[in-house]
Amino acid sequence: MRISTSLSYALCTSVLLSFVTGCGANGNGGSASTFSPTTQTSNVQRKAATVCRNTSASSQPQGVPLASAASFGVLGGSTVTNAGLSIVDGNLGVSPGTSITGFPPGIVNGSMYAAGPVAAQAQADLAIAFSNAAARPNPSPLPADIGGMTITPGLYVAPVTLGISGTVTLNGKNNPNSVFIFQIPSTLTTAVNSAVTLTNKANACNIFWQVGSSATLNTASTFNGTIMAAASVSLGTGSSVTGRILAESGAVTLLDNAVTVP
Repeated sequence: MRISTSLSYALCTSVLLSFVTGCGANGNGGSASTFSPTTQTSNVQRKAATVCRNTSASSQPQGVPLASAASFGVLGGSTVTNAGLSIVDGNLGVSPGTSITGFPPGIVNGSMYAAGPVAAQAQADLAIAFSNAAARPNPSPLPADIGGMTITPGLYVAPVTLGISGTVTLNGKNNPNSVFIFQIPSTLTTAVNSAVTLTNKANACNIFWQVGSSATLNTASTFNGTIMAAASVSLGTGSSVTGRILAESGAVTLLDNAVTVP
């Protein structure tokens, strides 16, 4: 079937626009206080392309290089278990463990890898990304609970553990390439019905939570960003994540959740 010149031109234009647009969903939220980082002096360079390109000012951190781990919505070290109708938009895998249970009834809108070279490479890339985020110098200190705060792009560190009660708002300052990196020496825990919301063009694909042990998102939490946990990650009933759930050595546990790679 022949296609007219004008129709062909329109199709090409549409494809080109889709290609250059990139990923960029904004959230809405409010907060009682605003938190900004100290000036950064990190010399860490990106070693691989991430899902979102970052062109922020040199005083702000660059994105964490996830490499092949970027395609995974869920990646476990020992096991991945699910109960209920969880939906993962992205790949799902485990390595060096081999056990993935609960799919079905869970749904994976991507590929599943129970060990094997693809999951092993993703774990190797996750280890590099974890170390990259953990080694960045001169982070700005956070309180033990950041619920109720508004935080601007930058590099931050928790005292030991980090809690999120209520709503924390990440303000991208109208830069869709703005980057947020949170260094958490021990655990990350969100309260029931808590939320990480995005405003002013903050983008989930440039938000990274480096967790020294395990992360727990309690019931009905709404979360944005990539969790990189040294041990395990557990999601409570009905919690949703726009980002990634990546665990190096332990299990990922899902319970009627939605995980969407940005």
